[in-house]
Amino acid sequence: MAAMAAAEEAEALELFTGIGLSEAKARETLRNAALSAQLRRAVLQARTALGPGLDKGTGALLYNAAARLRDPERLAFVVGYIGRREIRTDQQLGAALQYIRSHPLEPLEPADFERACGVGVRVSPEQIEEAVEAVVSRHREQLLAERYHFNTGLLMAEARSRLQWADGKSIKNEVDLQVLHLLGPKTEADLEKKPKAAKARPGTVEKQKAPVVENGEVGTETKSLLEQLRGEALKFHKPGENYKTEGYVVTPNTMALLKQHLAVTGGQVRTRFPPEPNGILHIGHAKAINFNFGYAKANGGICFLRYDDTNPEKEEEKYFTAIREMVEWLGYQPHAVTHASDYFDQLYAWALELIRRGQAYVCHQKVEEIKGHNPPPSPWRDRPVEESLVLFEDMRKGKFGEGEATLRMKLVMEDGKMDPVAYRVKFTPHHRTGDKWCIYPTYDYTHCLCDSIEHITHSLCTKEFQARRSSYFWLCNALDVYCPVQWEYGRLNLLYTVVSKRKIIRLVETGAVRDWDDPRLFTLTALRRRGFPPEAINNFCARVGVTVAQATMEPHLLEACVRDVLNEQAPRAMAVLEPLKVTITNFPAPQAIDVLVPNFPADESRGFHKVPFQSVVYIEETDFKEEADRGYKRLALGQPVGLRHSGYVIAVQNVIKDAHGRVTELEVTCTKSDVAEKPKAFIHWVSEPRVCEVRLYERLFLHKNPEDPSEVPGGFLSDLNPDSLRVVDNALVDSSVLGAQPFDKFQFERLGYFSVDPDSTDSKLVFNRTVTLKEDPGKA
Repeated sequence: MAAMAAAEEAEALELFTGIGLSEAKARETLRNAALSAQLRRAVLQARTALGPGLDKGTGALLYNAAARLRDPERLAFVVGYIGRREIRTDQQLGAALQYIRSHPLEPLEPADFERACGVGVRVSPEQIEEAVEAVVSRHREQLLAERYHFNTGLLMAEARSRLQWADGKSIKNEVDLQVLHLLGPKTEADLEKKPKAAKARPGTVEKQKAPVVENGEVGTETKSLLEQLRGEALKFHKPGENYKTEGYVVTPNTMALLKQHLAVTGGQVRTRFPPEPNGILHIGHAKAINFNFGYAKANGGICFLRYDDTNPEKEEEKYFTAIREMVEWLGYQPHAVTHASDYFDQLYAWALELIRRGQAYVCHQKVEEIKGHNPPPSPWRDRPVEESLVLFEDMRKGKFGEGEATLRMKLVMEDGKMDPVAYRVKFTPHHRTGDKWCIYPTYDYTHCLCDSIEHITHSLCTKEFQARRSSYFWLCNALDVYCPVQWEYGRLNLLYTVVSKRKIIRLVETGAVRDWDDPRLFTLTALRRRGFPPEAINNFCARVGVTVAQATMEPHLLEACVRDVLNEQAPRAMAVLEPLKVTITNFPAPQAIDVLVPNFPADESRGFHKVPFQSVVYIEETDFKEEADRGYKRLALGQPVGLRHSGYVIAVQNVIKDAHGRVTELEVTCTKSDVAEKPKAFIHWVSEPRVCEVRLYERLFLHKNPEDPSEVPGGFLSDLNPDSLRVVDNALVDSSVLGAQPFDKFQFERLGYFSVDPDSTDSKLVFNRTVTLKEDPGKA
């Protein structure tokens, strides 16, 4: 058996490399059973027309057709044209595939199809020469000015727009020839790199350049997140035009089901955010929330929050609550909150129907036996339908123990896995349905069917679910129910952190962090507790963009977004972390003076707050030196300093030390700023302050990729930063923050942005440092 499989693989490998695929690409194709079967059929069909020696260009056309057409009959239709040399270019193939997607119903009209994809159209070299000549003439002045620094891609694009069916290589060759004729050979100046334009100062985060998905490619547009998601920006299908999506499987019932779907939705965009309620959302989920809710919002649609509650062993009520809180904290309101468990009865009825149609069976292989990519075929795959119906009912009645029976679907997934599990036995009460069920559906079974029930138009998910797209379409079509379209995007990851539920639990259990909302983590509850505003997280997602590729970002890019928002939102206050007492011996008043401090110094129209200023103030220990070093501008003997907002300059007269020589107090004199010589610096201070606790956070891990064994051989727990948290128990803060509530945010002047922690009490406030005022160059 193994020898036969090896021989078949070797034969397919030779077939695929024979059309120009590299060995690596051929092996990758073989791992996708559905694609390799389609490609094999296409190659063998083409060989009957063209002989065994297919050129590389024809091979590329066959591969692209096989990869993008799932219907074997329609693939054979297109391959017939390739075999007769009537479709010869990528442009023709693209037009052919677009035509087929736009005409899901049989039969196809050959004459109309041939007109749409240029069959029989011949573009002569003279036509190409004339078109390129016209384009070069149009840009002649700019070409002469910029010479070889001019973007010749623009010339090729314009020439191609004039001659749709011309061969791209022929156009390029003609462009190169005519440009050479106009400009002559390249000079030394032409070979120098074109100087880069000066970088513009970044404006608002939402206007940053962000990669955008266009026809499966990643381009660059200067657009806000909503602009990235609006209308045609993503090239997504319109509601009801699912069949125009590449890879979508059309059945005889598809058009009728789409008509019913449009009657329900009225053509409105519908998306869903479907988290599992077995953990807390993290920064990666923020992109998913923005994408799903944002796409619906940008296109006048609605988005469901649907809990994928199919694994009762790991689900807790606190996770349901926290997930909804985080969605709403980011600024989104679900159209409806639903649960996979809402549909358990319907899902069970459909499972019975799937068995009746011969598309599912009860299997007794153990979990260990069906793990991996090449498990042995199930010996129960062909058991009689009636037998599977009886056994599935026995599963529901609890007659099988956990792991003794599963319901499996008869299909091969895109990654080559066979017969994914649809139902398994679990004797765990469900938080919503109680003991009603002892069998629970899997993600592969539940997800697409819940999307169908809710008439989702665009099922948006991360790239790792691409391998499940074929099973998504297969299951809806196997049951003859409305089939939404699954679209994939790249997930968002951050360096210097872990986000897996299992690893965060280990961090909590070992005491490395306090809980899921420890501000050193990148769960959304942790970021909120640290003081990250939701607008900053949304802006960060906009800056990352709607990418197809996975994005792995540095934390300082997120922190930059936080600074941008807090600079506009967080009122100023003054706090001292390491207090040094300063007594003003010539204080000008018998009691405290009220000093007006602007909430936002750059915009005084946003109001002021009062702080007391009296003869005893406190400054940072680090703002005083007995002897000023070169370049040191703050307080020192013989070097006065200004006190911010007070209108006074102080000068040291006496330094008081303890028995160990440590400075404990300064005696100073003050002079009004308008008569004193301008000091080199102004420092912050507090007077009549309140004692508070301040928590200073650094990165939790020392290495960029704490989960990478090549970077951290000892495992992520060995990579913990011992200085990730420093607690200042007796910091001092001015009285303007009295009455602050948890999550209120302030900029402590010269220190950073801080947020009130929920651990605060009436007698003592606790502040978390959100970010420093400026990015630490060592972390960039």
